[in-house]
Amino acid sequence: MRIVVAGASGFLGQAWREHLARQGHDVVRLVREEAVSANESQWDPYAGHVDQQVIDSADVVANLAGAPIGHWPWTASYKRTLRDSRTATTRTLADAIARSSGKPTFLVQNGVAGYGDRGDEVLTEDSSTPGDTTLGRITLDWQDAAQPAADAGARVCIMRTAVVLHKSGGALKPMILQFRAGLGGPIGDGRQYFPTISLNDWVRAATFLATTDTCKGVYNLTGPNPTTNAEFTKELGRMLNRPTLIRAPKWPMRKFLGELSNELLSSVRLEPARLEADGFVFEQPTLNDRLASAMTT
Repeated sequence: MRIVVAGASGFLGQAWREHLARQGHDVVRLVREEAVSANESQWDPYAGHVDQQVIDSADVVANLAGAPIGHWPWTASYKRTLRDSRTATTRTLADAIARSSGKPTFLVQNGVAGYGDRGDEVLTEDSSTPGDTTLGRITLDWQDAAQPAADAGARVCIMRTAVVLHKSGGALKPMILQFRAGLGGPIGDGRQYFPTISLNDWVRAATFLATTDTCKGVYNLTGPNPTTNAEFTKELGRMLNRPTLIRAPKWPMRKFLGELSNELLSSVRLEPARLEADGFVFEQPTLNDRLASAMTT
């Protein structure tokens, strides 16, 4: 298959591109700078420009682009960047897919913040999405930006991705440094659910959605058997043979991190109901499996 990827140089994009290449797929990267190879194509998502011939020739188009959530502080300017880097890129690709006679499949990266802070409630793709935080509202706008492709008849998959675990990047890389220094501990009271997925299962799930014609709509890309932040902290500390006694209290986090603290303190007990119903089998179904894979592969 010919798969066109925006955001191919990021943490997820690099890993997925390597996985697709091993599977024998032809991957074309959308780049902001001048294209220097045959497997690159220049685009300007903020101007609504992408090479239509590249989209027309694709079997699948995927958008993994987006400014980092972990940036601090979240100024008004950076919140616009968070939104625009997701919605403008998605809308440019959705419009190009809508114009294409071939209507390639559209995979759109997304997040879990739209579910909000739900305590112990088990959440699936059918659960409501109040989007009651800054990032929650952004994730819903991000999803809506893909609608032109769906309206035109293209197969669209929205990938609501949990925290992807691997030692090479994402959220886990700085955590490992913190825990190895003996500074690890629960966030808040630790009772909030903290959805995770191994990088291995994420690239496999994205490929499954790209190559399975019957898959469409919203999918939770998260591992089954969700655990709390306290359980995650304990398991990571055990694997690194380090204490996990330094708790990050809620009040200072909310004071100094502002809106970013919502993403650390919210409880999202998420299940990958649609992936499993459609036949996807996780290779790392438990937290122990996910962390072991993240630390060794």
